[in-house]
Amino acid sequence: MAKLLFFGRLGDLAGGIERTLDLSQPHSVRELIGVLEAGDPLLGSALLESRVRYALGGMIVDAEALVEQDDELAFLPPVSGG
Repeated sequence: MAKLLFFGRLGDLAGGIERTLDLSQPHSVRELIGVLEAGDPLLGSALLESRVRYALGGMIVDAEALVEQDDELAFLPPVSGG
């Protein structure tokens, strides 16, 4: 199962910081967001915001990166400091 992690306000929208998805074949990050959006349009649109970053196995990737069955994909909202 692929592990999806949602940080910051994305975790609030997702109803928790972690979900798993059973992937029979690789899917792009964009395709996975589409799957999530079908069940929760608000979460899907938040994940597609231009400032949200995606980390696959700890490396920042774009929306075309392929996610496989045992991968970990994190959705990273913009952060601010002070």
